[in-house]
Amino acid sequence: MEGMKMLHQTSSASHFIRQPDRGSAPGGPAMESGGFLPRPVPSVGSEPADNRGGWRAARFLLAVGFLERIGFYGVQANLIMYLNGPLGMSTAAAAASVNAWAGTVQALPLVGALAADSRLGRYRAVLAAAVLYLLSLGMLTVSSTLQTPEPHAGSSPSPSSARLALFYIALYLLALAQGFHRPCAEALGADQFATTSEAEDGRSAPAASRSSYFNWFHFSISWGYAIATAGLSYVEDNVGWTVGFAACWVTMVLYLAVFLLGTGTYRAQKSISGRSFTETAWDWAARVLRRKDATDATERLLVAPEREEESTGLVAKLLPIWVTSLVFAAIYSQVYTLFTKQSNTLDRRLGGSTGPVVPPAALQVFVSVTMITMLPVYDRVLVPLVRRSTRHHAGITTLQRIGAGMAMSGVTMVVAAVVEGRRLRVARDAGLVDRPDVALPMSLWWVVPQYVMIGVSTVLAEVGLEEFFYDQVPDTMRSVGLALSLSAMGAGSYASSVLVSVIDWATRNWGAESWFSDNLNRAHLDYFYWLLAGLAALEVATFLHFASRYAYRKV
Repeated sequence: MEGMKMLHQTSSASHFIRQPDRGSAPGGPAMESGGFLPRPVPSVGSEPADNRGGWRAARFLLAVGFLERIGFYGVQANLIMYLNGPLGMSTAAAAASVNAWAGTVQALPLVGALAADSRLGRYRAVLAAAVLYLLSLGMLTVSSTLQTPEPHAGSSPSPSSARLALFYIALYLLALAQGFHRPCAEALGADQFATTSEAEDGRSAPAASRSSYFNWFHFSISWGYAIATAGLSYVEDNVGWTVGFAACWVTMVLYLAVFLLGTGTYRAQKSISGRSFTETAWDWAARVLRRKDATDATERLLVAPEREEESTGLVAKLLPIWVTSLVFAAIYSQVYTLFTKQSNTLDRRLGGSTGPVVPPAALQVFVSVTMITMLPVYDRVLVPLVRRSTRHHAGITTLQRIGAGMAMSGVTMVVAAVVEGRRLRVARDAGLVDRPDVALPMSLWWVVPQYVMIGVSTVLAEVGLEEFFYDQVPDTMRSVGLALSLSAMGAGSYASSVLVSVIDWATRNWGAESWFSDNLNRAHLDYFYWLLAGLAALEVATFLHFASRYAYRKV
């Protein structure tokens, strides 16, 4: 193909030479035909042209990530309360529904990434995400305005079938939008940094800048998460769900505007020309099975011959790391499900009996505050300090970072179990076991440590997983690499959903009370937290076994 003539292999396996773009006039703007989309570059290893790329372009994508988190988490953070309240679901059903949806949210990035890397390109994929966000949040806002029919005598109110249908269509369109946004926007930002050994700005190597980008990307989205959990959850609980969902829609309008504003600065990764979505999906399935014919002619132009065998079966090599991250993902999913329900039973007043009441979902802000505080310290203080002794550009390897985060998540569950045990004792001592509508004489500050510790584990494990999977796949598959890390979080949410449903069924039928009883004062969330802590210990041991034998791909 004509586009492949621009690529020539050098003596190095990881660098390519970019020939002049025949579609651009000498000295003219480096844009695709039509003058609107950013011109694709042959590989991430290419040097920026026309001052494109680098931190100048990445800042737009950091802003996009910030705005997207406000709009998305304005829905997700308080979703279990919406299902429990206006939609009238039980605690177990609501938790299972949220976990199942969250699993879909994290699994769909594989679809978006395959579409981007095969046909769309990452830039167009982010545009598609913006359109889907506007459509889904608009539908969600409309669904919240539909009235619930009057209940029959002796029955509880339930939403109309039209409202439920519109709600679920909107909710899963929102998941699809996230599937296009998350791997493609984050990968597009990382693409702005070359992979050559030369310093991009004379001060830091591109590999270090790219590693730093992942830290700052999560710093940016943590601010969005904080605003959504503290601000929008308050609006939804105290002003109205329709106003809250409409505010999420407006945020996505700003998201689209900022992304388009940065168009002229981006270095856009070129998709694998001529490959359909199905062909790309089959190729990756073949890689899992280690088929030798999985590497096609197009990729042979992008991967040096001595690295072709390494590329084949690459996903199978990554699978043990993916599988051993599932318990961490299941633990993280408790933040917006059971942690929120647990917090709802506590005394959430600030400043005494006359102070404002904190919405239970707003406590998730402590996860964001922890990340906002820790990420700059990690990037600017800890990494340079540790780098002096390890000589590693990121201070420690990504697998070491992931392992530390997994261990912290297990400790988090131990703390959460101890706090929940105390909450149950307070309920018994106060005679409020059968009064779930009354706040317990136990301050909200008791649950803050578990939110903070989840924030620390996220900085270490989740950010580490994203950087690891981005770096360990071929340059042309970066979106898929990020989608693999996100799909692990999704699979963990599915696992949590199944675990909750199975335990709820078993304890309701064989025990005195369900672990997830609607009356949390009679439930046993502490048993569930201890179970997750034990699974986390097993996960860390298994992860260490595979991580100690992993050979990093050179980038």
